[in-house]
Amino acid sequence: MPIENRVVPMLLLAAAGACASAGVSEDVPETPSVVVTLAPELEPQTSGTDALLQAVSAVDARVVWVSGHAGMFARTLDGGATWRAERVADADSLQFRDVHAASAEVAWLLSAGPGALSRIYRTSDGGRSWTEQYRASEPEAFLDCFAFWDAERGVAFGDAVGGVPYVLVTGDAGATWERVPSDHLPAALPGEGSFAASGTCVATAAERLAWIGTGNAAIARVLRTVDGGRHWTAADTEVASGEAAGFASVAFRDSLHGAALGGEIGRAGARGDYVAVTTDGGRRWTLGGRPTFAGAVYGAAYARGLGAQPLVAVGPGGASLSRDDGRSWTPLDTLAYWSVGFASPESGWLVGPGGRIVKLRLR
Repeated sequence: MPIENRVVPMLLLAAAGACASAGVSEDVPETPSVVVTLAPELEPQTSGTDALLQAVSAVDARVVWVSGHAGMFARTLDGGATWRAERVADADSLQFRDVHAASAEVAWLLSAGPGALSRIYRTSDGGRSWTEQYRASEPEAFLDCFAFWDAERGVAFGDAVGGVPYVLVTGDAGATWERVPSDHLPAALPGEGSFAASGTCVATAAERLAWIGTGNAAIARVLRTVDGGRHWTAADTEVASGEAAGFASVAFRDSLHGAALGGEIGRAGARGDYVAVTTDGGRRWTLGGRPTFAGAVYGAAYARGLGAQPLVAVGPGGASLSRDDGRSWTPLDTLAYWSVGFASPESGWLVGPGGRIVKLRLR
């Protein structure tokens, strides 16, 4: 299944011939137009752990944080040439399914699980110590993911409690997390929540926009806020839905263009309509193309800054690349991944089981 050697440099050239004016010997032929496309390059890196890694946050091309099971997190300060993996003290039983880093020193971890296992931690000293900022008090609560607009303002999402979507917001770097009032949210559908698969079920943009992909209900929806998380609306989609189906990831390249991705979680060989796309900021959604790998999409991210801004989707079945906002896809890999994140098109990281970290370069 793996691509041999895991490093895939390739140069594809297409040249159009020039047309010189006939019978005029002194004419200089036009310079042929040449289009150069470099294939993606995948480089395995050594994480220092064999724990399942489920989330990645790239600050820049050198500083990257990842997180996973058994209380694990890892950090690199040199673009992944070396990683240092550690456990949060007294957190061996926690599954850190999301991480957000603001710098080499400041980062947050979100653990998923029922009730008190759903927590948020923050470090300001590069992971040497962690402060618990939030612990769910409702037994039925289950945090799935979070995202930040900046180093002070963030939003977290979890499975519905009491018929209300579980949305938390902070405006003080997580020192306090407050639940959004029920009258500022659409009512939850029966069973509705999301999937703590990759730390990408929430996406933020600009200063006040955010989107949440939901699942496990009769309709897979995307929740949207335009005021920094204080009020939310919901848009229906036509992707696969129902029990253990729906969205696991949302990605936006700007305030208007984005994709919501997911599928039938746990059905490894399943194929279906698992991608929805929007061009109006999430007000309306249409079906996108099908990624090249079978099974659900767990995580997705845009590589901003390269032409059409490629979108990468990953899951246990592999990894795929789209250069048209999720409408068509080409294969990247066949190894299992849970999440993906980018600092730039040439600095992306895919993470997955067994401590897997692969650096991805798109050119």
